[in-house]
Amino acid sequence: MANWLTRMFRPSAVKAAEGQYRPGPYLVSNGWLPASASKIWNWWQTGLSPSAYGEPSAMVEACVSAYSQTAAMCPGDHWRKLPNGGRERVTNSALSRIMKRPNDYQSISDFMLNLTRRLYTEGEAFGLCIRNDRREVTEIHLMRHGKPLLGEDGSIFYSLSGNEIATLRFNLSAPVPARDVLHVRLHTPRHPLKGESPILATALDLAASGAVLNQQISFYLNQARPSFMLETDEKLTAPQTMELRELWNAQTQGENAGGTPILTWGLKAKAVTASAQDGQIAEMLKMTEQNVALAFRIPLQILGIGGTPFASTEALMSSWKASGLGFCLNHIEEAFGLLFGLKGVPDEYLELDTNALMRSAFRERIEGLARGVISGIYSPDEARASEDLPSVPGGVGAEPRVQQQVVPLSFGFDMKPTQPAPVSPQVEEPEEDDADAERSSPEEILQRVYSHAALH
Repeated sequence: MANWLTRMFRPSAVKAAEGQYRPGPYLVSNGWLPASASKIWNWWQTGLSPSAYGEPSAMVEACVSAYSQTAAMCPGDHWRKLPNGGRERVTNSALSRIMKRPNDYQSISDFMLNLTRRLYTEGEAFGLCIRNDRREVTEIHLMRHGKPLLGEDGSIFYSLSGNEIATLRFNLSAPVPARDVLHVRLHTPRHPLKGESPILATALDLAASGAVLNQQISFYLNQARPSFMLETDEKLTAPQTMELRELWNAQTQGENAGGTPILTWGLKAKAVTASAQDGQIAEMLKMTEQNVALAFRIPLQILGIGGTPFASTEALMSSWKASGLGFCLNHIEEAFGLLFGLKGVPDEYLELDTNALMRSAFRERIEGLARGVISGIYSPDEARASEDLPSVPGGVGAEPRVQQQVVPLSFGFDMKPTQPAPVSPQVEEPEEDDADAERSSPEEILQRVYSHAALH
């Protein structure tokens, strides 16, 4: 917000000397004083905010919390590609240990929550990395403030601060090399190492809503818009008007709120209802909220407002993952991959599992697994493992299965798959005995015929 105010209220080229008067706005602790503050000597007694248009916004908080809490729900795993086209989960690497416990005072949920929150509120997030004797990252400490420093040869260092625990444990007086800093940043319009938050794109919307709300609060606090108006045809003097107002307030405000006032002198109480202008104010506030959601690329249904154009929770989450959430998770994954020197997708990478977001959608999750098993994409054991169930005993669920009618495309031409021709076995002919060979010779046959004829 300060960056937007600096650009909007840019000072003149001639700088005022120290101690000399200069027009506002004025930078103070945790905010800005508007230019009109110099015209009011007792400005601090007026009850005005030190940072005009810089008050917290419920819509901004909802958008930032949606990203940070969702990122904290997704567990991270270190994956490596296998030669057969599959992948394996790496469980003994420094990255896998960091994704389970980044340091000794934060869980991975705390770490990802605050990392993502600072990324979207400040535009960048910093983490100090501590290495062991083998140069492996063993701890990462989030730092609230970081400033990039460039050497004469272009080498990058960081000045880190804003972590009371890390400040007491480590010496941060010297700049930290970039290889030991986790730096996640959004778009960098001013400097390659300085990210900016999407909140800056909503500055005018926040200014408009802040002005409207501040004006309405002032009206209610000053009672400039009473809930009832007293009317009479009688001509009243100023003292009589003051007396009637005091009597009315005594019966309707404070401890006597809700009492029954008695009207005299022909007074009539007329209720003051909301005007068309109030409806326009509400519509304008609704429009500013939608613009904030657009800047953060969040569907209104994620925030609990708007219609219900999505048929299921999975469709709603898929729409968000395809836009803002998908970028957020991938951006954080790539920052970790750069820090740990991973090869990148698809060889070696960090993945924040978005399947954890479907825990409550039991029906959609089971239907998807059942379809994957029937289609032969998942084996029964793989589908059961995704639900934290043990494998089928005997190993019968390790192989993917398909239905019997699932046949190759060539089956439509021959009405059956082509089968190889059967090979007939070679049958060896038995060798004839010499005695049998002689009995079957022509001479032997004629001799037996003549002998038979002589006997008769």
